[in-house]
Amino acid sequence: MDSAMASSKRGERGENIAGDRRSDRRYEMQLELRWRLLHRRKVQDAGAGHTIDLSSGGVAFEVGRKLPLGLKIELSVAWPVLLQRVAPMQLVISGLIVRSDSARTAMRIHQHEFRTAGTPPDQRSPSISGNPATRATTGMPRFSS
Repeated sequence: MDSAMASSKRGERGENIAGDRRSDRRYEMQLELRWRLLHRRKVQDAGAGHTIDLSSGGVAFEVGRKLPLGLKIELSVAWPVLLQRVAPMQLVISGLIVRSDSARTAMRIHQHEFRTAGTPPDQRSPSISGNPATRATTGMPRFSS
């Protein structure tokens, strides 16, 4: 192999090592989150923050302080899309903290799932069972106390 070609191949490898080596595409998203540090299924610490970016393999986020490496963490991220245009959702992510400094923390995702989030009382629509006027118009029986 000629030396110019070998030098070129080494340069290519060096660029990969110096650049971003993540295999998963990262999506920049600033979403509100709540976090919990867990040790033997007990909450050791908790707080709030926001995401910086997400991928299928990890999350970078800010919480305002450094978190301990290697601990299990659970994030509940306020998802920006409503389920069936009605119910708020949260993305619940668990994994391990792999990097942390005063500005940002990174975690490796081990498990994730979407859950419906509670709706604040002032944003709820009246339910059939909770509104006597609605019960009367739907033919549901009224019970006297």
